[in-house]
Amino acid sequence: MRYVYMALIAVFAGIVILFKVQNLESVTVTLFAASVSLPVSVLVLLIYVLGMLTGGFLLALLRTWVHGATRRY
Repeated sequence: MRYVYMALIAVFAGIVILFKVQNLESVTVTLFAASVSLPVSVLVLLIYVLGMLTGGFLLALLRTWVHGATRRY
């Protein structure tokens, strides 16, 4: 089973490297007066990480609100 996990890790790493190589074009992102140019693959990675962080925060916040709304005083 250890070799299966190692193979899955190798396949996943290969897909990530292939994604990085195929998306080397630069894009410019502008917000108000600030702009930054970076490769598409880096932008996608940043958006993914920000989505995980904000999604986890939102889920925790909603759980807190539901818990507070259902608590009896």
